[in-house]
Amino acid sequence: MGVSRSLRRRAQRSRVPGRRVMEREDVPRRRASEAFRGAGRLLPLAMVMLLGGSVLAQGPTYGVGRTPTPEEIRAWDISVGPTGEELPPGSGTAAEGARIYRIRCAGCHGRNLEGGREPRRAPRLVKTEPGRDVDPWDAGRILPYRSPYATTVWDYINRGMPLYQEGTLTADQVYALTAFLLYRNDVIAEDLVLDAESLPQVEMPNRDGWAPLPDWKPLSPRLPGYPF
Repeated sequence: MGVSRSLRRRAQRSRVPGRRVMEREDVPRRRASEAFRGAGRLLPLAMVMLLGGSVLAQGPTYGVGRTPTPEEIRAWDISVGPTGEELPPGSGTAAEGARIYRIRCAGCHGRNLEGGREPRRAPRLVKTEPGRDVDPWDAGRILPYRSPYATTVWDYINRGMPLYQEGTLTADQVYALTAFLLYRNDVIAEDLVLDAESLPQVEMPNRDGWAPLPDWKPLSPRLPGYPF
């Protein structure tokens, strides 16, 4: 039987010097080219998946809820800064605050602001020594005395008191309670009327006071009791 032309060509190629080496070198190139073509086919699919995920992330998830209205946002925007720009209309005196304190606060903080007892261990609200010369950092955690700004006292009472009944005090009641606490801590006079204008002007004893720096180095344990 005669040898076919294709077999003869293969035999001739096999005898050509260096041809086998060149064919072996072309194998990695062909594989790389095939891999690149395969990746190109997968690229559109990956882009579709990414775009689809982005659309789902921007769309509604469970179909519940809604965007709050500007009025609802303003109702929750109750923070009051040191300047008092956010303070609402209203006013109050220490005498008015004393009556409100007996009804709304004394049950937890004590009749004489001395702090609550078990199980209601509310903090003390008056310093133990009279006068404005008491170092705020030695007087304990007395908010109406240690706070650097009087508006902070108003803000805390307004947003956090009474416990479990937050938000039930009117603006007038908060002004009155603030006046009562500041008066009892020798910060203001008893007859001073607090409102949105006078409250930010109250000079607190700790206005320029800073916690003393301890003898501490990085990676050392936290100092017990500092800064309180």
